[in-house]
Amino acid sequence: MTAIFDSISEPLSRRVTAGLAKIGLVLRSRAWKGAGLAGVTPTQGQALALLREAPQGMKLAALAHLLGVSAPTASETVSALVAKQLAEKTPGSDRRSLTLKLTQQGETIALRTADWPDFLGTAVETLDPSEQAAFLRALVKIIRALQENGDIPVQRMCVTCRHFRPYAHPGSPTPHHCAFVDAPFADRHLRLNCPEQEPAPAEQRDAAWTRFAAPAGA
Repeated sequence: MTAIFDSISEPLSRRVTAGLAKIGLVLRSRAWKGAGLAGVTPTQGQALALLREAPQGMKLAALAHLLGVSAPTASETVSALVAKQLAEKTPGSDRRSLTLKLTQQGETIALRTADWPDFLGTAVETLDPSEQAAFLRALVKIIRALQENGDIPVQRMCVTCRHFRPYAHPGSPTPHHCAFVDAPFADRHLRLNCPEQEPAPAEQRDAAWTRFAAPAGA
């Protein structure tokens, strides 16, 4: 009887994509609403969030890369933040470079923008812990595919880090291993933006991904 639904249903991947698109629309709507209240645009809010994660400062090229925008667009965003006294430019490691940092006021607004997706976190919490872990693993796979296709900026994820050892502890509740902290961890601990992440060489990254993506680490 299930063959009837196979014949009348859209492909599963298309339905999942439609669901993600609906979530994306809500996120965009909430971001614009929150941005208006904070006095910034969504892109400026994203820039504030990224600068908040880099208290030591960030160069314009790095910010543009993480935002997924061109250098001129990033420059316009930064100029607006500087004009609003939310960010400041300080001398970099050489005379020709500048480092971007948040001001105290910018830190306050960055904290406020961090609350924009809270409504989605509440929805995710309706999943039980095992479902959340499985969903996180699935998101890691989707994000990696988008990265490989050049659709989004490279993220500082566990699965592309040189410290990542997938299924180093087979049969354990915490099967993976992080060589940076020398400790095991599970899918639920996977990070999408780790400050200690160091990109692995291509050969190591591909081998680790093959191991990680295999069913149950087979």
